[in-house]
Amino acid sequence: MKTLAAQVITPEDLLKHWQGHRALTRRVIELFPEKDFFEFSIGGMRPFAKLADELLEIGVPALKGIVNKTTEPYTEASEKLIFKGQYLEKWDEATAEINKYWEKLSIEDFNETFNLFGQYEFTVIQNILYFIDNEIHHRGQGYVYLRALNIEPPFFWER
Repeated sequence: MKTLAAQVITPEDLLKHWQGHRALTRRVIELFPEKDFFEFSIGGMRPFAKLADELLEIGVPALKGIVNKTTEPYTEASEKLIFKGQYLEKWDEATAEINKYWEKLSIEDFNETFNLFGQYEFTVIQNILYFIDNEIHHRGQGYVYLRALNIEPPFFWER
């Protein structure tokens, strides 16, 4: 039996919040010079393209798994992207896919436990908050890279 806990934010507002972060991350991707997007790093951190790979391999596959109740393991990108423009295209496709799968969630689903990628057993809402937190974390790395490259990143509140 599904239960409904007290609601603090509507599913529509949570999606808007997430997509606001995704729009900001997209702008960060756009600001990187092509070569630096794939090669620049500091202190042993991965280049931003690798961080973007991770974000692309979490958002849609994870949400699809939640909606379809499948626990496919996390996998690295099977398609190797070699141009920043390809990342922006994939990012936009993922945005549309997230919206599509989001529509299939019921309010009750958010409180259900789901074993994300067969490894992380949390409620759906906790998993979604992780997707957002992970993106913010990696975007912060991108901000550091951009500043090191003397490029002004977008204001973090402009979501």
